[in-house]
Amino acid sequence: MVYGAIMNNESNEKTVVSIDDAIEAIGMGPFQRRVLWAAGLCFTADATEVMLLSFLSLTLQSEWGLTDMQTATMTACVFAGSIFGTLFFGFYGDHYGRRPAFLLACALISLFGLATAFATGYPSLVGVRFMVGFGVGGLVVPFDVFAEFLPTSHRGVKLLAIEYFWTAGSLMTPLFAYLTLETSWRIFVVLCAMPCLISGIMGICLVPESPRWLLSMGRHEEAKAILRSAASANGIDPDSLFHANVTLKDEQVESSNFLDLLSSKWKRSTLFLWGTWIGYAVGYYGTILAVTRIFDEDAMNDAQNDNGGTPHFNYQAIFISASAEILGLIVVIRTIDSLGRVPSQVMSYLFGGTLLFTLSILSTVTSNSAILTALSFFARAFEMMGSCVTWVSTAEIYTTEVRTTGHAAANAMGRTGAFFSPYLVGGNMSMLAVGSIMLAIHLFTAFCACHLPETKGREIGHTSLDDDDIIADDDKDGNEMSFRYDDGIDGNVKPPSSRRIV
Repeated sequence: MVYGAIMNNESNEKTVVSIDDAIEAIGMGPFQRRVLWAAGLCFTADATEVMLLSFLSLTLQSEWGLTDMQTATMTACVFAGSIFGTLFFGFYGDHYGRRPAFLLACALISLFGLATAFATGYPSLVGVRFMVGFGVGGLVVPFDVFAEFLPTSHRGVKLLAIEYFWTAGSLMTPLFAYLTLETSWRIFVVLCAMPCLISGIMGICLVPESPRWLLSMGRHEEAKAILRSAASANGIDPDSLFHANVTLKDEQVESSNFLDLLSSKWKRSTLFLWGTWIGYAVGYYGTILAVTRIFDEDAMNDAQNDNGGTPHFNYQAIFISASAEILGLIVVIRTIDSLGRVPSQVMSYLFGGTLLFTLSILSTVTSNSAILTALSFFARAFEMMGSCVTWVSTAEIYTTEVRTTGHAAANAMGRTGAFFSPYLVGGNMSMLAVGSIMLAIHLFTAFCACHLPETKGREIGHTSLDDDDIIADDDKDGNEMSFRYDDGIDGNVKPPSSRRIV
């Protein structure tokens, strides 16, 4: 095992260890769980800050007498802010560190999320919600921080575990609305800002800088100190694991920028990733909007009869739909390492689009609630499955120097798709047209996903569609130690000399 290999090396010969081997030696334990909670609460915050829009927009339209255009702008400004935020935080995280970007994103969301409660009119509300969206754009960074602390042998399943926090946010938002919205929408938005505030506090106390990023900046001693601390937290003696003769392999790289993503090395991977992210975002948010629209007709009729047209929310239907994400997560966690990243995405998007198309058609010919609920439930489950694997795959494809920039750019493309989703699903468009458009988008997403590189069982950042070179073994002249698991242990990871990017 990795741990034993390092422990047994007690000679005075200098030993060079790669960051992947060091992370593998530290293993999974309390250290990664702390990072998981801090990063996961950012996902909860992302879900609550986005999902609250469906409640807040209709409530303020009624309370403040807003026009349809103003209501749409209130929702769109958050996605617009997140587009700029993802690009900013991608650059910031790659140049100034993951931890500062993590904390700055949390600070912006918490500050302007709380400031929303004190908005006195429409202009100030749009301004603070834009800044909330800007901060939300930085929540890709905590995901990458968590990914960079995970051993290769645990990465797929553990990266998916963070998605439970998103589902928690999806369920918390209607719960907060149910408890507070009729009393005060200001209390509602304060509650929705709490997850990110807690995440920021945990980040300050528990989340160090990424050692991968430190190595890419040439800061070896700081990286080694963090790895020693992580080993200690996981119950491993850091002096035995990283003794005086162990040094970390030099992984210093040039700083990245947005144009690096379109270089010959990354262009094909980047373009297919962007297509996948745009399609998945339209599909995910479009499915939520379409399902809400399908089940809103009777609710609005009841509202008009009982409340004079006052907005009415069917909280039971919202909960049932959101709970489908739990099923999607359970299935994908159990299958991602056996099916692989690419097949999981293609299958999820194809089934998700087909189910949504069927739901849209049947909603025009039947009012059978059981059938429609079942279709909407499984449609959202497959949307969750596909989006989860897309997140994991993106973090695994890019190397350290471009990972945050690449993930942020992909996220920006996703936010752009989300920005347009209300216009593709809402309005007076027939459900037949909605279903047809969404099916076409899902087919496009599956096409892009099937052209992504497979990252199952490979070290993070060691795949690229544009790189046909064999991944070289890190063992050279006997001066470096390799502790990778072979097929006999992991079942997925092959020796580097036998792996080729295809």
